[in-house]
Amino acid sequence: MPYDFKSIEDKWRRRWRESDLYLTRVDPSKPKFYYLDMFPYPSGYLHMGHVRNYVIGDVIARYRVAKGYNVLHPMGWDAFGLPAENAAIKHGIHPQKWTFDCIANIRRQFDLLGISFDWSREIATCTPDYYKWTQWFFVQLFKHDLAYRKKAPVNWCPSCQTVLANEQVKGGRCERCDTPVIKKDLEQWFFRITAYAERLLQDLELLTEWPERVKIMQRNWIGKSEGLEAEFPIKGKDISITIFTTRPDTIYGATFIVLAPEHPLTLELVKGTPLEQEVREFVEKVKLRSEIDRTAMERKKEGIFLNCYALNPFTKEDIPIWTADYVLYEYATGAIMAVPAHDERDLEFARQYGLPIRIVIQPPDNALKEEELQTAYTEPGIQVNSGIFNGMWSEDAKEAIIRYAEDQGIGKRKVYYKLRDWCISRQRYWGAPIPMLYCPKCGVVPVPEDQLPVLLPEDVDFQPTGPSPLARHHSFPFTTCPYCGSEARRETDTMDTFVDSSWYFLRFTSPKEDKAPFDKQAVEYWMPVDQYVGGIEHAVLHLLYSRFFTKFLYDIGLVSFPEPFLRLFTQGMITLGGSAMSKSRGNVVTPEEICEKFGADTARVYTLFIGPPDQDAEWSERGVEGVFRFLNRVYRIFEENFSLYDPNWRVKIEGMSDKEKRRITHSTIKKVTQDIERFHFNTAIASLMEFTSSIYDWLQEANKDEKWRVCFSEALEMLVRLLAPFAPFMGEELWEKLGNKDSIYLQQWPSWREELLQTETITLPVQVNGKVRGTITVPAEASDEEIKEEVLRQERLRQYLEGKEIKKMIIVPKRLVSVVVDN
Repeated sequence: MPYDFKSIEDKWRRRWRESDLYLTRVDPSKPKFYYLDMFPYPSGYLHMGHVRNYVIGDVIARYRVAKGYNVLHPMGWDAFGLPAENAAIKHGIHPQKWTFDCIANIRRQFDLLGISFDWSREIATCTPDYYKWTQWFFVQLFKHDLAYRKKAPVNWCPSCQTVLANEQVKGGRCERCDTPVIKKDLEQWFFRITAYAERLLQDLELLTEWPERVKIMQRNWIGKSEGLEAEFPIKGKDISITIFTTRPDTIYGATFIVLAPEHPLTLELVKGTPLEQEVREFVEKVKLRSEIDRTAMERKKEGIFLNCYALNPFTKEDIPIWTADYVLYEYATGAIMAVPAHDERDLEFARQYGLPIRIVIQPPDNALKEEELQTAYTEPGIQVNSGIFNGMWSEDAKEAIIRYAEDQGIGKRKVYYKLRDWCISRQRYWGAPIPMLYCPKCGVVPVPEDQLPVLLPEDVDFQPTGPSPLARHHSFPFTTCPYCGSEARRETDTMDTFVDSSWYFLRFTSPKEDKAPFDKQAVEYWMPVDQYVGGIEHAVLHLLYSRFFTKFLYDIGLVSFPEPFLRLFTQGMITLGGSAMSKSRGNVVTPEEICEKFGADTARVYTLFIGPPDQDAEWSERGVEGVFRFLNRVYRIFEENFSLYDPNWRVKIEGMSDKEKRRITHSTIKKVTQDIERFHFNTAIASLMEFTSSIYDWLQEANKDEKWRVCFSEALEMLVRLLAPFAPFMGEELWEKLGNKDSIYLQQWPSWREELLQTETITLPVQVNGKVRGTITVPAEASDEEIKEEVLRQERLRQYLEGKEIKKMIIVPKRLVSVVVDN
């Protein structure tokens, strides 16, 4: 009978569904394992580029169940946010209908692929029973002074008509629509993530099973800088400019001050002067540029002298005050001391505007001159032109200058972080309403917890026009203050969708809980997540925000762990035509296409066999066909040779077995097991292919006696059990053919016997020009090439061979090796 994958897969989908096979089971005698895929945005459908992530998870979940764990393997939907809303606008339907239609479609695709999710724990962040608790978390953050509102320059996408967090701006453009992002001053809600900057940085050391590149990305994003904060008094005024520098060793070389255009002093210093209009226009022009553009090394810098001077408190010199586009207000104090000799951007600016350059650090083996300086000298060296610090090594001078500044009262040690507070306000409809009220008597107050959720109305014109669509609703903005009874207004912005995804992993532990965001006992049992899998693009977005949320919940006593995810794996992309699969590019392959032509098992096995899962891989139709042929071979082995299977092989095998056949079987068990543990799925599948070829070779043997049959039977059973996590439909079908009634999903994972892995060895004497000079030990079946390699590898034989030409090496099978060399 041919491999009829369609009827086989339909049969087992139905059986799994009817038996609730994948419900989470909790046996107190077993250890727990919480496996989590990053849940998807339901704004379309899955293509094969997405499928890789979920198949990886399914293999691990099935493997852990077989290894005796209580496994939590849930799935839900990151359903709020711009992706769904923009798609709904494009298709002219309500975001809610679009979202739930997409959910139904993607869930059907998951079932098509046989993914073992526990659907009884399904969540969607856009449902009131979920976002009630998202709003509740907002209120807790507000009560702990970690949610606040302020007017601030924010990233504005003119196309999406909403604010973007810094992390959502890629190369100065909106990560969603690729429109250039501008700066705009708006009243916004922020989460004070900066209060956790140091802990977010330090606790990366706890994450020993995270990819190092993800931790590096988070370290860089947090951007800790340690240095000196100093006051530069403005000449003729009773105010100072506060600067921050990580290079206090260069402070004697500061020849001018630069204010960020957005710095309050920039306009204040020119107010009422002939420069005011010019500076004001410059400030507005710079605000329209992205940070990437402003700080690009290759771009020509622009600035204006403000016709003011400040006193360098170290040199006692008056130095000019400028404003320039390459200084950012968001970082540190928004003002820098410019040291052209030792900073490349300052040097470019100084040359452009004819500003002085002073060398204060000389390399140890050379003497630089200002007029000959080609590039800024940024390496350590010897202090010069630095007053009492002359002659010091610059690295030592950093600390000495900070101590001197503190002793003299002209500066202090300071730590700054590049990390900015998280702007969570969005001027869009499809999001969780921010649960805050504006009362003329009580001020800005939270909605009482017993009045949550603040429901998102459905009858809204959600076309983006600038202000939030909720502000235009006929009734949503208007309410009564619950504290004093006065007329009040609701906040009409909605929350960034990353707020929703910052705690969803906790909700999965008890998704039906209605008295709290989660059941504490369930969270304490299942958390932290043992294995988290998703894309590298979330390294400084979702992953950082989730860590922040968890630390806040830890601080207020809701959880007992400081980190949410013990292990992290970031999968590579599947490309087609050299680019990541994308509907907009038209280079996608859908699961439906592959399942219709080759079956779900082929789709699953190929996405893992295509290459190492942490690396990008190019889709190949020929590769899919190759995997399909492999699964057909496996099926034929069972279909054509079932009569040779002995169900009682276990009780017979110890007394009558072929050592080499058992070695191959147990070696395969070991390799596949270890490869799954290491996420080396492609090599695990390669081992199963080799094992299948070995079984085919055995079938060509003429003597199929009882000893042969018991070894064949063991191999047959091990093949299907090892293959089952990768190809579960075939696994169930073949397991049933072997006479088993319970699902293979519930069977214990095979174990190998180490003593069966040992190969027979022989010791061969090695002659060099007729004299025995040593011996080698090799497997009894070693090839001539393997024997030659072992001879050349032996240290004790090398002295007789080095520097000499080997004329020939004669191997007498299982007796000796004779090497002839040129003396």
